[in-house]
Amino acid sequence: MINITIPTPDVTITKQNSPELSNIYGFTDFHLITREKGGIFMFYNDKEEMLFVGKARKLRPRIKKHFEDTVSPIKNHRNEITKIAVCIVEDPVDREIYETYIINKYRAKYNIDKVLYN
Repeated sequence: MINITIPTPDVTITKQNSPELSNIYGFTDFHLITREKGGIFMFYNDKEEMLFVGKARKLRPRIKKHFEDTVSPIKNHRNEITKIAVCIVEDPVDREIYETYIINKYRAKYNIDKVLYN
């Protein structure tokens, strides 16, 4: 049996209520997420339920795209997101494995691809 250990998040940002600074859906700390490195990201709601898991070659632009894109699987659920956790994972194969594993282990609510459970 293969044992997969999910990496500890390198960065976690949380939504601010009525932020005074420039923000995207209440998140003011996007600058803490690397622009140049790849990895996986996880969106959570206020009950710490996993909403969505994704991977990217460049994390910050990809995460921002989920908040701006009209075809994102979470486009109708953006207001539910209260926390974003990011793990730096440079190897593309490792990113793919972690993403699929996390989606299925934690039953990410809005992931529609790579779902192996019923």
